[in-house]
Amino acid sequence: MSAPLASPASPAGPDVPRGGSTAVVPWKLAWLLSRPGKSGGTTALLPMVAFGLVTALLLTVLAGALSFLRWRDELAFLYQLLAVLALILLVFPLLTLGGSAARLSARRRDDRLATLRLLGATPAMVAGITIIESTALAAAGAVAGVAGYLVLGPAVQLIPFRGEPIGGAYWLHPLAVLGVLAGVVLLAAISAAVGLRKVVISPLGVRTRQAPATMHWLRALVAAAVVLAGFIAMNAGYASTAVAVACVLGAFAAGLAVLNLVGPWAVAVMGRRQLRKAATAEKLLAARSILESPKAAWRQVSGLAMTSFVAVFGGTGVAMTDGVPGPVSGPEQFLSGDIRTGILITIVVSFVMVACSAGVNQAAAVLDRADLYTSLDHLGMPRKTMDAARTRAVMLPLLLVSLGSAAVSFVLIFPLAGMALVLAPLSILTIAGCLGAGILVVWAGLRTTRPVLGKVLAAGR
Repeated sequence: MSAPLASPASPAGPDVPRGGSTAVVPWKLAWLLSRPGKSGGTTALLPMVAFGLVTALLLTVLAGALSFLRWRDELAFLYQLLAVLALILLVFPLLTLGGSAARLSARRRDDRLATLRLLGATPAMVAGITIIESTALAAAGAVAGVAGYLVLGPAVQLIPFRGEPIGGAYWLHPLAVLGVLAGVVLLAAISAAVGLRKVVISPLGVRTRQAPATMHWLRALVAAAVVLAGFIAMNAGYASTAVAVACVLGAFAAGLAVLNLVGPWAVAVMGRRQLRKAATAEKLLAARSILESPKAAWRQVSGLAMTSFVAVFGGTGVAMTDGVPGPVSGPEQFLSGDIRTGILITIVVSFVMVACSAGVNQAAAVLDRADLYTSLDHLGMPRKTMDAARTRAVMLPLLLVSLGSAAVSFVLIFPLAGMALVLAPLSILTIAGCLGAGILVVWAGLRTTRPVLGKVLAAGR
């Protein structure tokens, strides 16, 4: 049997040479563990792509919002308020995607790191390997994202607001760009450290695929309380405009944040119901896939949940500005058109996020369950049944969370717009179009990951 990586009896610790041997350095082990396995380099490429998209969109959205600070007239505050609201609607989903990107290859990494722990590696060494690997991938993707921001710049500069293109006001200060880069890398490091706890505490549980902890119903109770508080805050009267604006922005931010809290619980409840009713192999496999990790199932559909939230806001905003006569001169003449432009940009960015989240998370899910699919293939399960189970395991939670997030957004925006605007034909058409397009994007993402499943099955034969 080979010697452990570090002897517990060594007073000098694992990084000090002992008996003429060379100490094991975490970054060297990180390099060895990052080498492609049977899935090739896909497990390293996927988080890099996700982090690149997160960085590019964060920089682009932030630059567009800050460009509104150049105005100083009486309408400037309204434009800046709408820009902050758009930031809230987009930054939370982007940060969620960034957190998911840091955990895309978690199962592969957890297995390897758990093996190191069982061989005697210290928690400090495991933590160092994990954080080095995650931050390196995030840094590489973030640098590519900065390049994407620069490439998008000329096109974004042409978008008109108040009768003129954004122009040179689009470009961020280099320190702001560095701040976003540092934030993305820090997000990756924190996500890696949080996900590391189960490996350090129970490496044998990771190796033996112990069942994850169940989602507690208190999540739903907290979420309901937060949404109710947001509804009350939106209905309350305020003596100060600043306080009213802060309450409105806080209510929408809380609504987005609470989706991530209650989403995994709702997916777990649905998974248990589907398991009890499962009558075919694909239904049973789909339910088991959902219950294996409700958080992972939620991450696969969270992008559309956020877009559904944005769609209700956007549809109501379009209905609000439609047919409203405005002045023929002055800055006010551009207000309705600019609101529609901002809503369109917000929805487009949301769909870009959904497309990335769908493809990346679903491909990662196949790689994470490579051993399961290989075992099912050896047992004789047709690939068609596996694909049907994968589709069901994604589309059922997708319908649940998209409708649920739209309902949360409806509750929060109702006090501002009223029933007539929320249920206006143009609003309903916009919301339905966004939901339909989002579901189609996720379904297309599932279809495009079929070759990944084929590669996994071929590697296991």
